[in-house]
Amino acid sequence: MPTNLEIVSPEKLLLSRPVDMVVIPGSEGDMGVMEGHSPMIVMLRGGTIDLYEGDRVTERLFVDAGFAEITPERCTVLANTAIPLAEVNKAEGERRLAEAEAAYEAADKSDVAAEDSALDAIQSGRAMVEAAG
Repeated sequence: MPTNLEIVSPEKLLLSRPVDMVVIPGSEGDMGVMEGHSPMIVMLRGGTIDLYEGDRVTERLFVDAGFAEITPERCTVLANTAIPLAEVNKAEGERRLAEAEAAYEAADKSDVAAEDSALDAIQSGRAMVEAAG
């Protein structure tokens, strides 16, 4: 049985369909999700989501960060941005990376939350450049 994948942005449902497996960019590393997976909530880093039918990738999307809620029947990805990999723009990634690096340099290093947020934005910008490459 396939697992149901939903990708949701703050504005709308972006994708909803059954997949045999989805690989998500977890903050601790890439993670495969299939039907029957243990329930959990996972933080996502910027990276690529791979949708599988059988043993082949049928679609790839770039997400900038977010969360995934996993149940035995479903994987719901909550992300600010989800872009088909073919539409990822290297120049946009480089712009985001430059902005994130500038924000990190300007951040108050005694504010751990601000510093972590800036580092997450740097990682996401690098992932976007890499995904477009």
